[in-house]
Amino acid sequence: MNPILLDFPDRFESARLIIRAPRAGDGRALNGGVVESLAELRPWLPWAQRAPSVEDSEALMRRMAAHWILRDDLWLLLFRKESVASGSHEGEFVGCSGLHRIDWTTRAFEIGYWLRTSQSGRGYMTEAVHAIAGFAFDVLRARRVEIRADAHNTRSCRVAERCGFELEGTLRHESLDADGMPRDLRIYARLSA
Repeated sequence: MNPILLDFPDRFESARLIIRAPRAGDGRALNGGVVESLAELRPWLPWAQRAPSVEDSEALMRRMAAHWILRDDLWLLLFRKESVASGSHEGEFVGCSGLHRIDWTTRAFEIGYWLRTSQSGRGYMTEAVHAIAGFAFDVLRARRVEIRADAHNTRSCRVAERCGFELEGTLRHESLDADGMPRDLRIYARLSA
C-alpha cells in the first residue's frame, strides 16, 4: 500500500497531552524548549550542540510538516492540555517525539523522544510513548515499534522499559557520541499482538 494514500489523523490525545504533527508557526515553541533544554540534550543528540535561532527552528518545523505529508518521517509535538484551559491557544510545549525510520512494507517504526527540562519528572514522556505506540499499532497497523537509546541514557531507557518495550540487545560502538567517542546503543522493541 502506498503510504501517501494512507488517511490518518495528524493529532491525537492522551490523558494530559495533545500530540500532533508539526505546522508552520511551531518554530517559536520548539525553539524555546530546545534552548531551555540544551544542556540536557547535548550529550545524547548530535543536533543539540548549539542553540538554534527561532528562524532555524521554524524552518525545521516546516520541513517536518512536509515530511508528515509525504509520510516518510512522522514528527510529533507534545503540548500540555491543562495549559490550554489557562489561556494558551495550543498548550504549553512539553517536548518532541515521533515515528521515524519508517518501513511501510513491514510496518516498522522507531519512536524517538526528548522532553523539555522544565517538564521532566512528571511522567509526560512515558504517557506520550504509550499513546504514540498505541497510535502506531492501532491506527498505522504497526507490526514492530522500537526505541533506540544510548546505553548510558538511563532516563530514556527507563521510559522504554516502563512502556513495555523489551530490550533486544545492545549494538556496541554503533555510532559516535557528541564528543566523538564510540557509544553503545540499546534496542528496545514491541511487536503487534
